[in-house]
Amino acid sequence: MKSPKWLDRILYPFAHHTMQLQSGQMHYVDEGQGDPVVFVHGTPTWSFVWRQQIKALSRNHRCIAPDHLGFGLSEKPAEFAYTPEAHAQNLEQLIENLQLKNITLVVHDFGGPIGLSYALKHPENVKRLVILNTWMWSLEEEKQIMKISNFLNGAVGRFLYLRLGFSARVLLPRGYREKRHLSKDVHQHYLKPLNNPRNREGTWRFAVALKDSGPWFSSLWEQRESLRAVPKLILWGEKDALLPLHLLDKWQKAFPDAQIKRFNAGHFVQEEKGGEIADQLKHFI
Repeated sequence: MKSPKWLDRILYPFAHHTMQLQSGQMHYVDEGQGDPVVFVHGTPTWSFVWRQQIKALSRNHRCIAPDHLGFGLSEKPAEFAYTPEAHAQNLEQLIENLQLKNITLVVHDFGGPIGLSYALKHPENVKRLVILNTWMWSLEEEKQIMKISNFLNGAVGRFLYLRLGFSARVLLPRGYREKRHLSKDVHQHYLKPLNNPRNREGTWRFAVALKDSGPWFSSLWEQRESLRAVPKLILWGEKDALLPLHLLDKWQKAFPDAQIKRFNAGHFVQEEKGGEIADQLKHFI
């Protein structure tokens, strides 16, 4: 595929790869050689959010980072469910298609339940887990999150997301503690793939899924024991304005053997602390 004109090839110098899924064409990065490191993004981001870590790790490892359908350089089909469950099925298909073995799985935001769903189904193929500002359980007890999700599920929320680009224009900047890391050029790389209402469907469906996918999230959490033996590194931005800090406590209680590193950063810790996150990944691997 051709690079869109807005894509800065210095910021994002990776070769384009695509895989045809039943619902549309998925774009992904596949850089370097060695044991695979699979990066799974959330919303409203795409593989671009992992660029600093891919550049650093691809010298010694094979780095794979898909764009979910509806995000980044992947197609944005009208006829697709856009649920976390559907994205998880696509990720599993990509991993199987590329025949990846002994994976280090790196997940963030909605990429958490999406990627960890694969780990729960195939723990024997996941060598390590790296968890950044995410969850793997129902958020129904998070009253503020549920209140927001309920609102976004309605006509006004749909208008905000689809017509006004609320996710990339408003929520994304809130996810940075230091706004200097979200330069105008970097921000454009999140706005451009979501440049019209049709292309924003995936972001709105994720907002709705905070509540609607609760039963699926719960089903993942009930299986967490199957991940007990997998080594885990938790990298957490403590100044996250989008997810409450006590989510980290839940991870810590469930997996007390996990290594935990806290950062003075917001939700998009891999953007604000790019080099430090890459160093942590190298050391852990």
